[in-house]
Amino acid sequence: MSPAENKQDSPGGFEPVIKAHQIIPELTLKAIVLGVIISVVFGVANAYLGLKVGMTVSASIPAAVISMAVLRTFFRQVTVLENNIVQTIGSAGESLAAGIIFTVPAFLIWQGTLPGFDYEITAWQIVGLSLLGGSLGILLMIPLRKYLVEKEHGKLAFPEGTACAEIIVAGDEGGGKAHTVFLGMGLGALYKILMDTCRLWPENVDYQFKGLMKGGTFGIDATPALLGVGYIIGPRIAALMMGGALMGYVGIAPLLYYIGSHLPAGLVPPADIPIAEMTASDIRNFYIKYLGVGAVALGGFVSLIKAFPVIVSSFAAGFGQLVHRGVKTGEGVPRTDRDLPMSMVLAGSLLIAVLIWAFPGTQLHFLGALLAIIFGFFFVVVAARIVGLVGSSSSPVSGMTIATLLVTCLLLLKFGVSGISGMITAMSVGTVVCIAVCMSGDIAQDLKTGYLLGATPKKQQMIEFVGLLFPALVMGAVIFLLNDAFGFVQDATHPTPMLAPQANVMSEVVRGVMTGNLPWLPIITGALLAASIELVGVGSLPFAIGMYLPIGLSTPIMAGGIIALLVKKVSKKEIYGRRHERGILFGSGLVAGDALMGVGIAGLIVAFASFKDYYDAHEGLWASVTGSSGPYVSLAGFALLALCFWLRTRVKNRQPEM
Repeated sequence: MSPAENKQDSPGGFEPVIKAHQIIPELTLKAIVLGVIISVVFGVANAYLGLKVGMTVSASIPAAVISMAVLRTFFRQVTVLENNIVQTIGSAGESLAAGIIFTVPAFLIWQGTLPGFDYEITAWQIVGLSLLGGSLGILLMIPLRKYLVEKEHGKLAFPEGTACAEIIVAGDEGGGKAHTVFLGMGLGALYKILMDTCRLWPENVDYQFKGLMKGGTFGIDATPALLGVGYIIGPRIAALMMGGALMGYVGIAPLLYYIGSHLPAGLVPPADIPIAEMTASDIRNFYIKYLGVGAVALGGFVSLIKAFPVIVSSFAAGFGQLVHRGVKTGEGVPRTDRDLPMSMVLAGSLLIAVLIWAFPGTQLHFLGALLAIIFGFFFVVVAARIVGLVGSSSSPVSGMTIATLLVTCLLLLKFGVSGISGMITAMSVGTVVCIAVCMSGDIAQDLKTGYLLGATPKKQQMIEFVGLLFPALVMGAVIFLLNDAFGFVQDATHPTPMLAPQANVMSEVVRGVMTGNLPWLPIITGALLAASIELVGVGSLPFAIGMYLPIGLSTPIMAGGIIALLVKKVSKKEIYGRRHERGILFGSGLVAGDALMGVGIAGLIVAFASFKDYYDAHEGLWASVTGSSGPYVSLAGFALLALCFWLRTRVKNRQPEM
């Protein structure tokens, strides 16, 4: 019986794959080393992807598949619990990346755009905030394990955690599945090298609709990562993003240009040049971007409001567990029920609270530290239950972080903390809370996988800190590397591929509240557009992200979604599951290969002046050595990549891959 089928109404009737009395290798050196490598690789890849397009992809399933292949290649004896340790460590990097890219780039955005902002965050401060927020999320989740994972078994699905357990149990398929991941990584990396290093074709292809005047543009960023993301998130979310992009860039932008070109002065704030003289990029930066800010902010809040009943029940149940839970963790307790001692959890949480208060450089004084702990505790409880209900990808992290930032800003203003100092404090609080929320969701899924397999919770909880530590040590360097190479602010003279959408939105919100200098009308208009989408029964957050991002990023994501839709439509029921899983693994490989090469290219730009000159000579990512034929070569190459993706999902029979 598979883990997913072993769902009893009573937790006492559940039997894990490895029984409590069975002692097999679990926390081994080879599992730890491989898990750390995967954690760093997928953490870096997701940081790149998140800064480019505003979303990350789960690393749990690819980590489990790679673990089975690598460990079986080099070691004769490998257990399911060792594979579980690898995926527990490996998935932590992706979750940490999500927490960081939503918030930390805001400091660098302010530094480059806000006059008088002389604060410079350091790589070590990013490491410190990562460790503090991540440790807070892990520790506060531990007392909730018995209730959320064990007592609610059969009620909370934990979709990613359950799927990961299924794959680990079906370990004899690991070799073939890992081949699919590595093939995707190799193809994604090769494509990136030919495109961005050899410059054989441009990454971005744009088309101007003449009938829609200057504002109407369409385009595609023809990259493997975005194609993979589109398949992973599926056709519905991809279509919502595409809908937001079409409204912004094919609908609203031409309308703005039409109206503005007929105005006597043609100058409409916040722009400082007449609309008639603007390029399509100018219209985005002065108007469409702020519509997207308002839409994303409202979409995040709506997702939070929808989850409010769950928030109330989760908080009440979680607080009860924290207060009344027993403290037995010794040898008399079954192996599968041993957690880290409550004394260690409380002492660790108190230590983190003190360290947040004393943390240098981010102006997290007593009020800031208190807010970080309060919001961290509240939203960790919320996030842990939400991922159990709907999965990590549907957890309203953006909404929880924006809510934290707004309340924090208002309280800071009440106590006389404003301006740049207040902005730094508020974003530091938001960073700690956002990372804590992301990490709590990750460990909740990991503990569910361990519960189904029969892992020792205490060992998983201990090793989660290892999964946090190593990507935290490199994440700051990656953020600075990408900022130095590309920057996180786009304007007409600097079209960057690193838009950091969530961080830009949050930086605008905090800056506007703390300084009173924000173009509220387009932001409110964007919020009303998102509200209109909600009123017709459609989730507005993907739509809002599509409106905020350039349309070229939504187009390849839509292409990936179409492949996923075709796989579902043409597949017989008995083979669809295998085909779709192949697509997920191949798409994850494309994302990792493309993103890792992207980070490598950023390193070359920063390290070697000659490569930077070559890069700049070809207008960054927007030109190529193929000249006027480049756009056609780019479209043909992307179509060939999509065809390879489709062919990789094909299966000939019902037999398992070997």
